Amino acid sequence: MGGKTISEKIFSKNSGKDVKSGDIVIANLDYMMGHDGSFPLTIEVMKEMGREVPFDPKKVGIVIDHYTPSPNENVSLLHSMMRDYSLKYGCNLFETGKGICHQIIPESGHILPGDLVIGGDSHTCTYGAMNIFATGVGSTELAAAIVTGKLWFKVPQTIKVNIVGKLPSNVYSKDIILHIIGHFKSDGANYKAVEFHGDVIEDLSMDARFTISNMAVEMGAKAGLMNCDNKTKEWLKEKTQRSYHPISADNDAIYEKVVEFDISKLEPIISIPHNVDNSVSVAEVEGLPIQQANIGSCTNGRFEDLKIAADILKGKTVHPNVRLFITPASRSIYYECLKNGIIEIFTEAGATVIPPSCGWCCGTCNGIPSNGENVLATSNRNFKGRMGNNKANVYLASPATVAISSITGKITDPRRWEGV
Repeated sequence: MGGKTISEKIFSKNSGKDVKSGDIVIANLDYMMGHDGSFPLTIEVMKEMGREVPFDPKKVGIVIDHYTPSPNENVSLLHSMMRDYSLKYGCNLFETGKGICHQIIPESGHILPGDLVIGGDSHTCTYGAMNIFATGVGSTELAAAIVTGKLWFKVPQTIKVNIVGKLPSNVYSKDIILHIIGHFKSDGANYKAVEFHGDVIEDLSMDARFTISNMAVEMGAKAGLMNCDNKTKEWLKEKTQRSYHPISADNDAIYEKVVEFDISKLEPIISIPHNVDNSVSVAEVEGLPIQQANIGSCTNGRFEDLKIAADILKGKTVHPNVRLFITPASRSIYYECLKNGIIEIFTEAGATVIPPSCGWCCGTCNGIPSNGENVLATSNRNFKGRMGNNKANVYLASPATVAISSITGKITDPRRWEGV
């Protein structure tokens, strides 16, 4: 018969049935989230349904992060709608400036290993780094889930990805996941769960693990799961005192396939326009001029990411032809950067530090590029128009690659940064 994957175990637990991949289940949800790009529509759908009382307001997170600070009166009305709903029903409201949903929801202590979580955003899969089956849904599904506490799922098959070897110098988790997406392509894991295993994952910090799970959806995956180990538990100690029950796959779990990546010789990777799976070595496009550089987002806006960038930028100056924008993923990360002198390093280098938000990544505000400009960013998508202008070109890379390139004014291999 064979054992179960992490996903099969979570769905069995939350549906009260013994299920396997391919089964259709109605499962109880442990938490659900919506932001200002999805929750206003969710409210409208609930009104159309004639039901808007949440089944458990403490399991509903409402985040203002995509259009913040509000750029116009129409957005302000949407924000007011979200605030009114939260105040009326007592949901968890994360206000303007608190941070990006995929950082502050894990920080909040509301989600724990072994949970089943949905969010009105495709990168909800980020929480898989915490041993959570987390996936993005549409506003209609989110509305139904909020009022019932349940949602139907087809239990996905699972691809096991083993990442082994020793991470080379100046190569990071962003390079790993861009390399893996290049292998699978954008549809290589459609409606699959991906479990990330191997000694490389075990060696990575939680900050670095979140980067990998965050981008699982870019190869079509429903979730990007990891085991809960001592690093996970230590990270959680500062976030919550609640008990939890991690879930690991059985040794004889049945996977759709198992793929191994030895990253011992991996070079810094870059994703070139206009698809994330267009990933190549940075060396292949080195020297291309850039006009804008962005470090932050729910993919690479954590303290470790910003520290990597600051170490490169310290004592240096951003190239006169480049605009460098820095966005910490949450207020707590912003504060940690302040305490450690990192914000000072950025401002002295000539960067513009933006309050925690999603604006530049999704193109709603804060640094929309001009026609024909090349943007190098640490975000998770480079589709045409992704950053607010379909005539701009967006390249994706690690914080190290973006930082050194902002100094040189052109795409530069981070392995050369000591000589810049």
